[in-house]
Amino acid sequence: MDMAATIFGITISSAAMIALLKIIAIDIVLSGDNAVVIAMATRNLPKELRNKAIVWGTAGAVGLRILFAVLIVWLLKIPFVDLVGGMLLLWIAFKVLIGGGEDATAISAHNSFLKAVGTIILADVVMSLDNVVAVAGAANGHIVMVAIGVAISIPVMIYGSVFIVKAMDRFGWIAYIGSGNLAWTAGEMILRDEYIQSITDISNKLEAYTVTGGITVFILLAGYLVNKRGQAKEKVRHST
Repeated sequence: MDMAATIFGITISSAAMIALLKIIAIDIVLSGDNAVVIAMATRNLPKELRNKAIVWGTAGAVGLRILFAVLIVWLLKIPFVDLVGGMLLLWIAFKVLIGGGEDATAISAHNSFLKAVGTIILADVVMSLDNVVAVAGAANGHIVMVAIGVAISIPVMIYGSVFIVKAMDRFGWIAYIGSGNLAWTAGEMILRDEYIQSITDISNKLEAYTVTGGITVFILLAGYLVNKRGQAKEKVRHST
């Protein structure tokens, strides 16, 4: 006999409860990457706007993630989805790394806020294209469980990102770890694309790790050089 429980006023079966527990576990594990994205995108905002951007960006990202979980079968049939997503995530990894560069002071707080929210949503969308596959599989048709599981994972993303931002305020090098994490994820997405697999001969994990590592190092080095150039220009500007 199927047992039932009530969560948030919704009566659900034991099978749905098991699906919910799986989804929560998956979301918590995957929320680490999303917390990094949120922290990187909001680290240069004024403190009074930072929390606002985190809440709005997370809300938009979560809403789209739930939608993707419903439409995942259709989404995965789109040609080059991993290739385009990976290239876009590489650009995001580079942009958030140099976000505090020479032009940061010229951007209004309002525009910075909107850009931060947009970056959070866009990066989460790209990263969630493959993540929601696991969630959709664990849900086993229980769409309500997907929504509940994602909702429960929201505090992990929000408070995790707040902690990372505080750490980056004290230790600037943490930004490179965050950007490297995004670049590595992007490299994995690119190599996973069916078209890339059809034109390359990457047959083992060592080769895949080497290529992904090379992509990550390139993004970090490019960001480092751009940041150094920006710092040098700032010194010249202040000295004149």
